[in-house]
Amino acid sequence: MARPVTLFTGQWADLPFEEICRKASRWGYDGLEIACWGDHMDVRQAATGPAYIRKKKQTLKKYNLGCWAISCHLAGQCVGDVYDERLNVFAPPETRGKPEKIRKWATEEMKLAARAAQAMGCSVVNGFMGSPIWKAWYSFPPTTEEMVEAGFDKILKLWTPILDEFDRCGVKFALEVHPTEIAFDLYTAKRLLEKFNYRPTLGFNFDPSHLVWQGVQPHLFIREFGERIYHVHMKDVSVTLDGKAGILGSHLPFGDLRRGWNFRSLGHGDVAFEEIIRELNNIHYSGPLSVEWEDNGMDREYGAKEAHDFVRSIDFSPSAIAFDRDMKTK
Repeated sequence: MARPVTLFTGQWADLPFEEICRKASRWGYDGLEIACWGDHMDVRQAATGPAYIRKKKQTLKKYNLGCWAISCHLAGQCVGDVYDERLNVFAPPETRGKPEKIRKWATEEMKLAARAAQAMGCSVVNGFMGSPIWKAWYSFPPTTEEMVEAGFDKILKLWTPILDEFDRCGVKFALEVHPTEIAFDLYTAKRLLEKFNYRPTLGFNFDPSHLVWQGVQPHLFIREFGERIYHVHMKDVSVTLDGKAGILGSHLPFGDLRRGWNFRSLGHGDVAFEEIIRELNNIHYSGPLSVEWEDNGMDREYGAKEAHDFVRSIDFSPSAIAFDRDMKTK
């Protein structure tokens, strides 16, 4: 189907924007999914400064790259989360340690992200929403249904003004269904859509790597929410349960081989990408296949090139022939 193959710059934010453009172009990518941190995208400048946008577009054009989506995960997390000190690393210095100031900053940042996407000519902003009830996923101390409902209600209250701005800009928000989010699997994703009354602005950035280790079959998520798949991450994960480690990670850092699972470069894990491509074909998804490269056991430049080639090889088109109808006996 020749969908664009893009590289998510979140794991490359330590590099200047032009440098990752140069590398991605050399590896064969069609474009970038630009992260709104590092120097890759400042949403305030992008939303208010035409010269800033012109420079970004000129740099992309210089390396024959496109941009179909930007990503604002860090600020989005701060909108809906219960504050703890880990959020300080996402927020400006003047807000750190001040929960309501962090939330106010994050809310404004997400509105600016919609305007930045509009200025870039992108139709989607990917990101997180946070969750006021993630810590209650295991029901001890007991988690009541009222607590869960209140958590979804709070996300509705916090995010409705943000999505209103997205509507004004003609941009969609694609939540990456992910642990620590209000929606982290199929059933919570359905509940989120119901809570927002299936508002068209809200959909999903499909990422299979966060589903597999939970035991969810990613292609079934696409089948369930076909009309809401606004963007696709290509990311792999390997589940290596050995009788000692479990799926909760054991408080071991990513990349530690004792963990029960780790992210892997594409094609080196357990994600059934062929099933995913078949489901994407079935829903007529023609947007980017965006490589989110993350593998603590592999050189990232080697992996990024290999991942690009892997996606090219697996992105087959659907059949144009119904063999039991269109093939005639000679």
